[in-house]
Amino acid sequence: MDDTTRNTVLEAWMKEHGYSSNAFAEAVNLASERLTGHAGGHDGASVRDWKSGRVRWPKTATRRALEDVTGLPATALGFVPRGRTPSVPALLQKDSDSMKRRSLVGGIALAAAAPAALRAASGRRIGMSDIDRLYKRFAEIIARDHQHGGQLVVEQQAAALADAALNLQNAGGATQRVRSGLYAAAAAFRSSAMWAAIDGRRYDDAKLHMREAQSLAELSGDQAIKFRIWSHAGTMYRHVGRAVDALAANDVACNLHITRRDPLFACLGHARQAASLGLARDTAGVQRALGRAQDAWERADRSLVRPVWMTAVLDGAELETLAVAAHLRLGNFEKAEMHAHRSLALLHPRMRRDRALNTVRLAAAQLGQGDIEPAVATAMKVPSDIAGRHARVAPMLQGFGTALRATAADSSGARDWAEHTATWSIAV
Repeated sequence: MDDTTRNTVLEAWMKEHGYSSNAFAEAVNLASERLTGHAGGHDGASVRDWKSGRVRWPKTATRRALEDVTGLPATALGFVPRGRTPSVPALLQKDSDSMKRRSLVGGIALAAAAPAALRAASGRRIGMSDIDRLYKRFAEIIARDHQHGGQLVVEQQAAALADAALNLQNAGGATQRVRSGLYAAAAAFRSSAMWAAIDGRRYDDAKLHMREAQSLAELSGDQAIKFRIWSHAGTMYRHVGRAVDALAANDVACNLHITRRDPLFACLGHARQAASLGLARDTAGVQRALGRAQDAWERADRSLVRPVWMTAVLDGAELETLAVAAHLRLGNFEKAEMHAHRSLALLHPRMRRDRALNTVRLAAAQLGQGDIEPAVATAMKVPSDIAGRHARVAPMLQGFGTALRATAADSSGARDWAEHTATWSIAV
């Protein structure tokens, strides 16, 4: 594609307003949903098509959404109606003087566009309905995480939605309550990006998302999202074997006043602390933390409305899952097996990633007790699409195979496992 056909006006507008291609796509999708009742299907590739000139005149619904986001008519964004030729390329020549003229024309277009954008922004009110639409997208991100977990695309989508929520801050007037809500939504999306990176074992990326999420949470003042971020930080440090840092991060989460206001948050905080204490080989601490978590869970008011990511805590599945992790670390295989069976009974079918993880943990607990055949049969229940690809499940299964060979290399179970795993490749 010749550079003279690029939509440099749109590119410049996005750069000036801090939009990446993915974030701009999400903003347009949100506008489409607001205008038509149906979310748009655009992504970063769609925006790159607009910028490159491959799509010179988007469809009517898309143009309306673009105009809603920017406050400018499509033609002022550099789009060209069908049947017309762009006026700017006609001015362009291939010498250096023409390059200067092209820059001048672009600058004039932007200068003319800026007052219109400001007028449009000042006339629009951002309200709670905008935040409600953001949280609808947040629920979709949570559902994708439960289904797949750890995928880079989920991390990227969540990060783009965080940027879209932040860009709404500059889209028009809003009350302080709404502005706090936008920061909270941005922090929620960024915390999901953080979690997807943790689950995918992309820990350097997770730390970057964590720092951004923490800043946004402070701006929002939202206790629930602060809890989620610090609790995820504890999990991240536990996954990399840093028990002291994990305990410290969990302490921050547990000391937030939301844990005193709502026992269900206290339950999750204590349960995650138990998993970290298991990493530290603190048997008494694990028992104490799990006892506190169980007590808090029993005291929790089931009728309260809570964030969508708390669902597994409400039904008890997350408490059982973290108890499995804690007891496995301590080598309490009988207790780990008991909690694993409970967790699998409580987990919703859509939570495929958690079900796979706890199935591997159940197999490890059975193997730890010397039950070779049941352990192998359990491990074989992990779906192959998760077994060979998920960044946490695959190494756990590899560890199971290593322990199986060390325990009973000549058993029929070990032979069955070798034959089973030959059909798919375990990613490490």
